[in-house]
Amino acid sequence: MRLDDSVCEALTERRDFLKSFSAVAALSAFGGCMTGTPKTGCAMTGFRVKPIPTVRVGFIGLGERGYAAAYRVMLFSGVEATALCDLRQERVDLTRKMLVNRKKPGALREYAGRSDSWKGVCDDPEVDVVYICTPAVLHAEMELYAMRAGKHVLVEVPGAQTLDECWEIVETAERTGRHCMMLENCVYGENELLAWNLCHRGMLGTLTHAEGGYIHLLTWRSEEDHFRNNARKASPSEHDYGNTYPTHALGPICTYMDMNRGDRMERIVSLSSLAAARAEFAAENYPKDAWQNRRQWLTGDMNTSIIKTAKGRTIMMQCDMSTPRPYSRINLIQGTKGCFYDYPLRITFGPHASGPNFKDPNEAWRGKEHDWFDEKRLAGGREQYMHPLWKRVGKGAKRLGGHGGMDTVMDLRWLYCLQNGLPLDMDVYDLASWSSIVPCSAASDRAGGEPVILPDFTRGAWKTTPPVEIGDVDLDKMGLNSNLEKANG
Repeated sequence: MRLDDSVCEALTERRDFLKSFSAVAALSAFGGCMTGTPKTGCAMTGFRVKPIPTVRVGFIGLGERGYAAAYRVMLFSGVEATALCDLRQERVDLTRKMLVNRKKPGALREYAGRSDSWKGVCDDPEVDVVYICTPAVLHAEMELYAMRAGKHVLVEVPGAQTLDECWEIVETAERTGRHCMMLENCVYGENELLAWNLCHRGMLGTLTHAEGGYIHLLTWRSEEDHFRNNARKASPSEHDYGNTYPTHALGPICTYMDMNRGDRMERIVSLSSLAAARAEFAAENYPKDAWQNRRQWLTGDMNTSIIKTAKGRTIMMQCDMSTPRPYSRINLIQGTKGCFYDYPLRITFGPHASGPNFKDPNEAWRGKEHDWFDEKRLAGGREQYMHPLWKRVGKGAKRLGGHGGMDTVMDLRWLYCLQNGLPLDMDVYDLASWSSIVPCSAASDRAGGEPVILPDFTRGAWKTTPPVEIGDVDLDKMGLNSNLEKANG
């Protein structure tokens, strides 16, 4: 039996949902399910809860990403830092000092020092939203516990490691009626929002193909003597299959193509190259008896995966964190009337993008229109088609920081949605389907490129779910004509 029939398809279909309606009655005063109710609770497509005028956030994990998140989120009004948690007390102390110095309101209760201290944040009655910035292997357990404790969840990527985790997270969100959104910041990048706007204004025509990747030289990071590599030091080898870090590129592409909202990723084929770069780096930079040279670095330098969608569209994904190729997320979206291509930014529209050319149809496919826009036309296109959200807050977000401002825009957007009772831009089905690329690409790669069926976490709802609208924010309504307005000016 082929792998796609015997593995992922079986995992997709094996889930029988609970027939009891008891979970529905357990929905809390946040508003519970304000959309349709399937057997186990709330359908999470278009899910919203009652407005939360002041959002109380508990931060779990206050290292690099967590500390930065607490700093960013507390730039805004209508939000409080209620709880701080880290395994290391010094990280809690540092974050508390930063927030106190900035005179940010909030109880700032501390949970630190034990491996399960994070449960205190989830159980804290003064927390509305749990913001998770811990190592990825801990994400699923924390998401599940937080939702069962009645909390909405925001989690760094990826949201899950296995298909079992993906399914359990989906089912738990539905049963508890809680948001569980993956913090895919690249969805809110300047160029990604520009591409989204081009796609949804029809400027690229019918979308047929996309390409994305995570090309980022991180060999030094995987081999440095740092506590994050303690597990590597203790293991004799590393042989990861498939695409191990897909969502920075895939997330934006899925929003361009409205995945889970009119289309879905249906199957994947994945293959990896030989492994060479990290072993060579170790040999050239560390003593022969160092752990870096005793370890076998078996993960292929480059993984390439092809995804086929239910509509017949294709997505090419690449992952290379080993070789000195310049940083790129590739970020290409192709349609029948135009193409958007990043790193560096390029755009072109065919002459027929504005409508039929009955006088001389052959000219629609000839000549200079095959070229990318020149510098002047590209600048004009950026200005004309920039997403309204980025137009409003982009300059200020860049000054305030977070990967060129995308982190700030992301946090501003989910906060606005919660304060106003709007659906979040990304839901739990996105978290599960984007995260599922890791185990399913690994299954294909391990089997020599056999096609693997991707689970339908919406269970068919993608066929009738309308596209998501990544909207603007009303700064006056949020009381934010201060930080962002000043920074924007």
